[in-house]
Amino acid sequence: MSSTKACAIWGPEFTSYDFGIGHPMAPLRIDLTARLCEALGAFEGMEIIDPGIAEDAVLASVHDPQYIDLVKRIGADPSLADGSRGIGTEDVPAFVGMHEASARLAAGTLEVTQRVWSGAAEHGVNFTGGMHHAMRDRASGFCVYNDIAVGIQWLLDQGVERVAYIDVDVHHGDGVQEIFYNDPRVLTCSLHESGRTLFPGTGWPAETGGPEAEGSAVNVALPPGVPDSPWLRAINAAIIPVVRAFKPQVVFTQHGCDTHMDDPLAHLALTLDAQRQAMVTLHRLTHEICDGKWIAVGGGGYDVTSVVPRSWTHLTAIAAHHPISAATPIPEPWREHVLEVTGQEAPTRMGDLPAKELPIWVQPWSLGYNPHSEVDRAVMATREATFPHHGLDVWFDD
Repeated sequence: MSSTKACAIWGPEFTSYDFGIGHPMAPLRIDLTARLCEALGAFEGMEIIDPGIAEDAVLASVHDPQYIDLVKRIGADPSLADGSRGIGTEDVPAFVGMHEASARLAAGTLEVTQRVWSGAAEHGVNFTGGMHHAMRDRASGFCVYNDIAVGIQWLLDQGVERVAYIDVDVHHGDGVQEIFYNDPRVLTCSLHESGRTLFPGTGWPAETGGPEAEGSAVNVALPPGVPDSPWLRAINAAIIPVVRAFKPQVVFTQHGCDTHMDDPLAHLALTLDAQRQAMVTLHRLTHEICDGKWIAVGGGGYDVTSVVPRSWTHLTAIAAHHPISAATPIPEPWREHVLEVTGQEAPTRMGDLPAKELPIWVQPWSLGYNPHSEVDRAVMATREATFPHHGLDVWFDD
């Protein structure tokens, strides 16, 4: 595939989104990602943008003005933290400069969205973003402002008629879903660990959209412990057919990498190689259905040194149209830096699986539904809830 225009968001000030020592969302994870992108040449040929801070009017397109004012006041004086709005909690501790740090993430996603829609870039990546839990009027799940919703709303304001959002974070993309739940122009798709075992406790197959947008929400709630191939099968069988049928003009994807087997906050069992394979699949999908108009963001991921930098470096390189092989050795200077700043040994290569196990084989849905499989039952529940709204056959379309 020939090289095409792509852009990415980065600047050292993004590490100011910092909830403090001991918080799982350590800013070091994005610093190490940017360093690994640079070390492996993932940024080559991309325009790297440091966008500044989103204006209040941009944030107010999806957030209540009173909430924005509250975040500003708390950011100036953290003692004003208001737990009823989700700030000052264990998940979202208050910190000085909270508004500016959070608004910077939103500015990044808005910037890549604008460039992709205008044609200035074919693909855009903001691995610092992906704050999918933030609600209109409150913070939630480490997220203050919903940068994804800001980007999607900007597209709608330009007259875009169909935007597809695909979220493969281990947690349900509840904030994005709630903001657009009754808007038929936005298809929100989330593949996540079941709310029975993981925050935020939502994302059930029966959540299919509001009364004016039935079928616009697609939720696959997976049991704990799901490994690579069944997870990829769920994407292929429950999400991609609906996205194709929806015929979006733009695709947003959220790539929280907390689905990895080593993530400390969740219970799925994926390798880096499955995450990378999903990125490749979704990238190809955008070229198939919307001329490659693709905005990709980060999200969750709490194995700060081993998983996050590798996963999002793969994402960046794929968007730049020069993907990095899973067998690629990790540069020694980067590993030495990780050891120096964390005391931890970093991985030696960009994948987890041996080459003989790649690509990961994924059973097509057309080969049959297995009612004894927990994953297949989860997929079927989603298909039964959503496929009829899109004219798709529950049993055979894939």
